[in-house]
Amino acid sequence: MRRTKVTHIYKKTGNLRAVQLLLGHTKMDSTVWYLGVKLEDAMAIAEAIEI
Repeated sequence: MRRTKVTHIYKKTGNLRAVQLLLGHTKMDSTVWYLGVKLEDAMAIAEAIEI
């Protein structure tokens, strides 16, 4: 259920950083692997989000 919810959040918002925080991951690589996101897509999203 955890993966399903964050996958829906990611697909609706495209906000990988928010998903990372929700999952409690310290490394973006972990979040990318968890969601099964292509690295190129993840990097494009991460670069588009200013923190």
